[in-house]
Amino acid sequence: MSIPSLGAVGVPTATAPTAGPAGAPAARAHAVEVASLWRPSAPCTPRTCVDVTGPARAVPLAALRLVAVLLLLVAGVLATLLGGLIPAGLIRRWSRWVVRASGVRVRIEGAAPADGGLLLVANHVSWLDIPLLAAVRPARMLAKSEIRDWPVAGRLTARSGALFIDRDRIRALPDTVSRIAGALRAGEAVAVFPEGSTWCGRAQGRFRRAAFQAALDADVPVQPVRLHYRTAAGAPGTAAAFVGDDSLLTSVWRVTRSRELVAEAEVREPIAPGSRPDRRSLARAAEVSVLPGAQQPQILAPGVQHRPVTLPAGRGLHAGEQPPLDRHVAARADAVHGSQQGVAVPAGERVAGKLPA
Repeated sequence: MSIPSLGAVGVPTATAPTAGPAGAPAARAHAVEVASLWRPSAPCTPRTCVDVTGPARAVPLAALRLVAVLLLLVAGVLATLLGGLIPAGLIRRWSRWVVRASGVRVRIEGAAPADGGLLLVANHVSWLDIPLLAAVRPARMLAKSEIRDWPVAGRLTARSGALFIDRDRIRALPDTVSRIAGALRAGEAVAVFPEGSTWCGRAQGRFRRAAFQAALDADVPVQPVRLHYRTAAGAPGTAAAFVGDDSLLTSVWRVTRSRELVAEAEVREPIAPGSRPDRRSLARAAEVSVLPGAQQPQILAPGVQHRPVTLPAGRGLHAGEQPPLDRHVAARADAVHGSQQGVAVPAGERVAGKLPA
C-alpha cells in the first residue's frame, strides 16, 4: 500500500497550505488540524458519562481486588519472560481471571475460530476490553504507542507481541498495515479496536478502515465482537468506561469499587474473505455487526446513528416534533456536518475530524 492511499484508509488528505511568510500561520493551523484529524476522539468524559452512583464495595475489599489485578498482571509479565509458547487455553483463563479479579463478572456468547489468521475487531469502552477480547481468542493486539509507558501493563503488552501504532507519524501507517497483514498471513490472530478511541458504551464511533486493508491483503476472515458492560439489573455499566482524561489507576479503582458489573462479549458472525470488495465496505459491515442487536441503524447524517431516547413520564411529542438526540449523537452529527462543510471541529469538543464514509 503506497503513501498516496493514506487518505483512503481513514487518514485525511488535504491541500497544501499557502507558501511564504503570510502562509506560515495557515501552515501551523493546517498541521494542528491534520494532527487532530489523525487522532480519533469521542465526546465522552468521566464527568459527563460515567455513573458511579450504583452499589459500591467497601474500600478494604476494593483495595484487595486492586492488588489481585496487579498480581495477575505481574504474573503475566513473568510468564512472558520465561519464554516458550503459552497455551491458548491458559491465556484465555488468565484473561478471565484479570476481569474477575477486578470484581466484574464475565459472560461470553459464541466462539471465534480457534486457528488460522483472523482479524478480531471490537468496539472500545474500557481497559477491560483487552483481557475480555483475549478471553475470546488470544491475539496480537494493535495498540497505540503510548501504552508502552503504562506501568506493568505496558511491559506486559510489549512482551505479548503487540503491534504498536504511532499516531503522531502518519507516514508510518502503511508499514503498520503491512506488519498486521504479515502476522495474519502467518496464521496469527490480530485484535484491533477500529474506533481508535474509547466511548462510554452508550454510543460508539465509526470504524477506521486501515486495519481492514490488512485483512483484505492477507485474505483472512474478520471476526466482529461486541463488547459491553452492564449492571446485574441490565442497565449500562458506565463505571467500566475508560474515557476522556481518565488515568488508568483512577479507572481501575472505579471498577474495583463498583459492584454488580457484568462484562459481556458477543461473538458475531465472521465476515468471510472475499465477501466485501474493499476496506470501506468491510469496515462498515463490521461496524454494523457490533451494534446492539446487529441491526442496521437509521442514518440521520453520514456516519450518525439514531439512538432512541426515553422521554420523561407524561411528556409526549407535539405534532411534527422530533424526539431529542442523545448528546453523543448530537456531537457526532455536528462533527460530520462541519467536516462536510469544510469547518474545522475542535478536538475534545466534538468528534474530531472528517469521519470516513
